Formats: sequence, C-alpha cells, structure tokens
Amino acid sequence: MANRAGTVALPSDLIDVSALLDAYYDRKPDLSDPAQRVAFGTSGHRGSSLKNAFNEAHIAAITQAIVEYRAGQNITGPLFLAKDTHALSDPAQNTALEVLAANGVRTLIDARDGYTPTPALSHAILTWNRSGKNAQTADGIVVTPSHNPPADGGFKYNPPNGGPADTDATGWIANRANELLAEGNRGVKRIPIEQARTSDVVGTHDFLANYVDDLPQVLDLDAIRNSGLTIGADPLGGASVDYWAAIGERHNLDLTVVNPTVDPQWAFMTLDWDEKIRMDCSSPYAMASLIEKAGDYDIATGNDADADRHGIVCAGPDGTRALMNPNHYLAVAIDYLFRHRDGWPATSAIGKTLVSSSIIDKVAASTGRKLIEVPVGFKWFVSGLLDGGIAFGGEESAGASFLTRDGQPWSTDKDGILLCLLASEITAVTGKTPAVRYGELTAEFGDPVYARIDAAADRDQKAKLGKLSPEQVTADSLAGDPITAKLTEAPGNGAAIGGLKVTTEKAWFAARPSGTEDVYKIYAESFVGADHLTEVQAEAKKLVDSVIS
Repeated sequence: MANRAGTVALPSDLIDVSALLDAYYDRKPDLSDPAQRVAFGTSGHRGSSLKNAFNEAHIAAITQAIVEYRAGQNITGPLFLAKDTHALSDPAQNTALEVLAANGVRTLIDARDGYTPTPALSHAILTWNRSGKNAQTADGIVVTPSHNPPADGGFKYNPPNGGPADTDATGWIANRANELLAEGNRGVKRIPIEQARTSDVVGTHDFLANYVDDLPQVLDLDAIRNSGLTIGADPLGGASVDYWAAIGERHNLDLTVVNPTVDPQWAFMTLDWDEKIRMDCSSPYAMASLIEKAGDYDIATGNDADADRHGIVCAGPDGTRALMNPNHYLAVAIDYLFRHRDGWPATSAIGKTLVSSSIIDKVAASTGRKLIEVPVGFKWFVSGLLDGGIAFGGEESAGASFLTRDGQPWSTDKDGILLCLLASEITAVTGKTPAVRYGELTAEFGDPVYARIDAAADRDQKAKLGKLSPEQVTADSLAGDPITAKLTEAPGNGAAIGGLKVTTEKAWFAARPSGTEDVYKIYAESFVGADHLTEVQAEAKKLVDSVIS
C-alpha cells in the first residue's frame, strides 16, 4: 500500500483537463503500436488520449464500425447513446453522434443532456425491445471507462440483449475500426455536431424517469420506506448523482446524496491503494470519505463512475461500520433473494464468475438452486438473465444484477444502484445489516480468506497461460491438500477461462493474464486462514511459473 492511500487528492494528483481534451482532438494513433489500436476488453475499448489510445479518430472509427455491424445484424431500431462523467466522455459522445447521424441511424440521447448510468442504458434497451409496441429492435452505446482514473475514456457497445457485447461482436467491430483507422478514416461518414443534434434522426429518451419509476418492479421499496432507514448514497462523482436524488424524492426514502459534486478532475476523491484517483467503490481507500461519514446513516453506499459497481458500508456484528468485501455481499444478496423472491422461476439458477468466493457455492447449495460458474466477464450472464435461466448473476469485482420480482429481466448489465438499494431492503425486511447476516453465514459455512495478487509475466508467458491445458499441470497437491480439479474451462458453460483454476477441499486459486500489464493475476481463497492463504498463493505462483517459463 502506498503512503497516501485513503487521503484526499493533492493538486499534483489532478489531471490537466484542457490538455486531455486537446490531445483527444489533436493526436492521431500510431497503428504500429498495439497499445494505440482499437481493442475491446471485457468492458469495451478503453484508454487515455494522452497515450494516443482514446482519441477522436478511434471513436469515429469504432462508431462507424458499429453502424456497419448493426446493419449486418439487421438491427434497425434506435440506438440509445449514453455517457458518464469522465472528461473524455462528452467529446466522445459528440463524435459518436456526428457519425451516427451522418449514417442515418436513429439515435436517442438523454432528455436532460445529462449523465446516464450503464444499468439505465441496459434497462432502456430491454424495455424498448420487450414492450411489444416496437417491431424494430434497439441497441446502445455507453461512453464510460467505468471506475478507471480521470484521464481515461471508454466506449462500450450493448446489442439488443442489453448486456455487454460478446467477443464475436467486439472482435468484428475492433477489426473493422482498425481497418478504417489504417485508411485514415476515409470510410467514416460524419457531419458537424450542430447539424447532428438538429438532425431528424436524433431524438431524446428520459433514461432517468424510465429507470427510477420502474424500480418497484425489482425492489421492495415500500419496506425500505416504512422501515425509516437512513441511507447515504455517494455517487463518487459519477453518472448516478441525479439518479440517487430522484430515487429518494420519487419513492419518499430518507436518502441523502452524500456528495453531489461532479468534477472531471475528481479533486474530492481519496486516493486508491496505489495513490491513483480511481472511482472504485469496492476499495476502502477510494471509499475512505464515505466510510468516515457512515455513522450518520443506517446504510451507506457508493457507486463507480457509470454506476455498474456497488459498495456497501454498514455495521457488522460488533457494531463497527466498514466497507463490505464484494464477495461477502454477493453471498448475502444471493441468500436473501432466493428466500424472498417467490415470483422467480423455480428453475432459475445462480451465476458466479469462477474467481468469486466459494462461500457462494455453499450458499447456493443451501437454497437448493443450481450454481453456474462462468469465466470472468458479465457477458456470460446476459443470456441467462434475459431468458430467466439465471435469476442472479454476480462477479467478484462488485458487479451484479438480478430479475424483477415477477421474474422478468431488469438489466443484463451490472447494476450498482440496484445492489446498493438491495442492502437497504435486506436490512429493512430482516432487521439485520448485510454484514451481520454475513457473520451468520460464516458461522454456518466457514470463514474464507480471499485475496488477489499480481505476478510478473512477459507477453509470451501470458500467452502460454491463456492457452494452458489441464494436462500441463502435473502437481497433485496444493498447500498440503490433494488437488480436486484443474480447470481451464468454466464448469458452468465449458467456455475457456483464459487461464487456470486449481481447487482443493479447503482452498483454490485461479491465474489469469492481465490484458494491459506485464503481469498475471492470482486470485486465491482459503477456508483455513490467512497463513494458509499465503501458502496457497506462493505455491500457485510456483506452479504457474513452472508451466509458462
């Protein structure tokens, strides 16, 4: 941990917004550098204009590629276009709008010309497509790098299923965008922003009202209101800021927006573990200011910049208020929902990523529901949430969504606002905070210790790790216990995990290559204790290094 982690940012930590915006318009990518080409990760194309990774040329090319992709898929309905509060999001939305309008794509932007959380975009797409009134299907683009630092931009495509696009779609879009860039974007159609905004094909959509008014479909807001719980919601300078105020007013909740400030420098933020400004609501360092104020509320919550992640601060068994570990909260949410949602299909399963805590497995078994374990990435839950095969999908990085109270899809992308409000519902209905309930779960199932560390690896080594087969792992024990499984494919759907997971009866680890750094990530958990976890981590690194070196 860096020395200043958890302290308020200093002027020297802040970005030069003017320089960032100038770089967006003035700099051109060098396609001979892989870092400057279009590349979609699990949540779209991301990068900084200062590093020639997120510039006007990129966004124009990606948008044109999306136009051509949706034409090839016969997607002829409107495209919902949303943005978060990052400095690069507004110019990127304008660039996208110029291209979409020039191509005659019916585009709907926010009616308030404001910020839109990722889950509100997903909910809007699903609402349009299942209304029965619209013969043409809609899709969307959300301009956000999620919780990434202020200098970053992000651009994500959500097809008609409302969730993150799969690799078939993003691969095609990225390849086509890079082709356009290589041709100097001569194949990009575009008109000036003033002309685009007044074009007949550009309209508006009230994302906020659509989302806020529909919340009773998915949550027991009456229970929250009647309980008198006091709620403190911190948007962390992100797109949920106006949503939280509207939720409190519309549903008559005792809800305070703890910090309504929107600032592209994020000068009010406390620094993350590495002294960077990062709007990560699952980090106690980034959430330090809210944790300090948490005593003023029964439940305090935070969201990242596009509100697809959740952070829950509440009192535990000893009365101390702290930020819940995302894995702990997912276990509590699953335990509660599958015992309090009678309208859910009896056959609906629980979805988790394979690097999420194994206490979820134990909770799932106690509910009698099937557990589906998938690779990292929320896209793996989309089809299940859409058809009801999965009622709850969650991942270890504080992202989750679930069905409405009568078993319909609500959002097929992560919904941090939803999960934050659920913490209040749990407390209102059960009389116990999620942290108190987690203590009861550990008393029943054991108290796991979980951590993620990084290990050095060059590009070739990361490539080897991503293509491992179970047969290459010859070890038969891990930290003194027999290995029960060696996985390179997710047991829930048979999809490649792009790495390795090794399990025993008492522990597990998973190793995956980083997409942006010369490291691989080791996720590990032990039901024995911290010392045993350290032993698991050390043996995991030794095992992985032996097969990729």
